[in-house]
Amino acid sequence: MANCITRHIPNTVTCLNLFSGCIASVMAFEAKYELAIGFIILSAVFDFFDGMLARLLDAKSPIGKDLDSLADDISFGIAPALMVFSLFKEVHYPEMLMGIKDFMPYTAFLIAVFSALRLAKFNIDTRQTSSFIGLPVPANALFWGALIAGTHDVLISDFFNAIYLFILVVLFSYLLISEIPMFSLKFKNLTWKDNKVSFIFLLVCIPLLVFFGVSGFAAVIAWYIFLSVVTIKKG
Repeated sequence: MANCITRHIPNTVTCLNLFSGCIASVMAFEAKYELAIGFIILSAVFDFFDGMLARLLDAKSPIGKDLDSLADDISFGIAPALMVFSLFKEVHYPEMLMGIKDFMPYTAFLIAVFSALRLAKFNIDTRQTSSFIGLPVPANALFWGALIAGTHDVLISDFFNAIYLFILVVLFSYLLISEIPMFSLKFKNLTWKDNKVSFIFLLVCIPLLVFFGVSGFAAVIAWYIFLSVVTIKKG
């Protein structure tokens, strides 16, 4: 009886990830950005624990792997895409884009499409056991959620416009499926030599979060991308 129950625990947690992602999507569509990122973060917590529980309980299964990807595309693909969709309706449009203003918001769904491609690629890519190739989907979602919730007033001001937003959408869509190696925060031990990049990353994250608050999470993801690129170039 115990085995029957325990083997369903990881999938139950994955479903909670999916449930939180659905709520985040609704909040995003209604432009309730703080609530949207709150549920995206909750989804990320569930996403972390479902894999850990599957390993601890020896309850890995093919259906669990597929369910995890489906949940992740809702929570970290659709939800942030809807946040950008709502933001596109608020940002300033230069005169040259007024003719396509009604169509521009739909470009936000490139985030959902490329998130799905990233997840499918990750499932069959044996190179990504201890590090990542391309930007992880949860990191992308956290960037968008924190950026929009934390700097909303700036994004809808005259200092920003739909062109810049579209460029960011294209850039981060590319990063999701790029061949750029990105480090993982999985610690095999606590030595400086084996975890130097991770320690440097975490040390810089602290002041970013302290000084910038919610938007600091977007800065953390930008720092993560920069450090990954710099580290690879040095290697």
